[in-house]
Amino acid sequence: MARRLDVGSVRRGWARAGRGLLAAGMLAALTACVPGTAQEVAMGNQYAQQIEQQLPMVRDLEVVRYINVLGDSIARVVDDRSLTWRFNVVDQSEINAFAVPGGHIYVNRGLIERTTTMSELAGVIGHEIAHVTQRHSMKQMAAAQRANIGLNVGCILAPSVCQGAAGTGISVLAQAGFAKFSRDDETDADKYGVTYVTRSGIDPRGMPSMFRILLRERERNPSGVEAWFASHPVEESRIRTAEDEIAKIDPVVIRSLTRDTRSFQNFKTRLASLPRTPAPTRR
Repeated sequence: MARRLDVGSVRRGWARAGRGLLAAGMLAALTACVPGTAQEVAMGNQYAQQIEQQLPMVRDLEVVRYINVLGDSIARVVDDRSLTWRFNVVDQSEINAFAVPGGHIYVNRGLIERTTTMSELAGVIGHEIAHVTQRHSMKQMAAAQRANIGLNVGCILAPSVCQGAAGTGISVLAQAGFAKFSRDDETDADKYGVTYVTRSGIDPRGMPSMFRILLRERERNPSGVEAWFASHPVEESRIRTAEDEIAKIDPVVIRSLTRDTRSFQNFKTRLASLPRTPAPTRR
């Protein structure tokens, strides 16, 4: 059984974060303004700490080094706020990836295992980086306050880790109210993601290629991609959107970009050789 994030524990962690951080969050809520970068980073760091205490993380130095080198190669050419980026592999077989404000990106081991080329993983990472650079979570927080919807802070910051969690008290109405907003953000992140990986010298065609892999996986094993599709709805229209963005790029440029590397394949081999974190025992 996959380990799920204990949202109640996250809430308690936020309560321990200190009066200054809570006061800043309350001020943002009262004014319904998008929090500034300093507040975003503080909130993101606190939430990332909770995630990494509760989800199994791959700690192998070679794996961690590679995912950070790849992620940094994309983030450093598009980040205009000089964030400190951290890229992590979650040791879970389900296909998923999510971003936490301030520059924390998480990719599940199961997603990496389904990729065939470096450009496919880069497309996922570029998409998640775009959620941070475009400040989607922060804007969603402000929008939630304006709409007077009581979404819990954890699910606003990283909706994918809360989808389907039982007993969290998440409002069904609130989720439905933000479904359209989330789809818009996903499309936005796809468009920026294409631009980001291209700027970093990576072939953006890996993004629609990964979408097709996910759609095939949903037909073959729906439960394995449940978490991904809950927060990253993938339809043929998103593939067309990504391909439309790619079509705007000079074909000569596309042919000069990197699709795959030996170091990526070595990274996959290394990850496959690592023992999996045991599933938590049921009590």
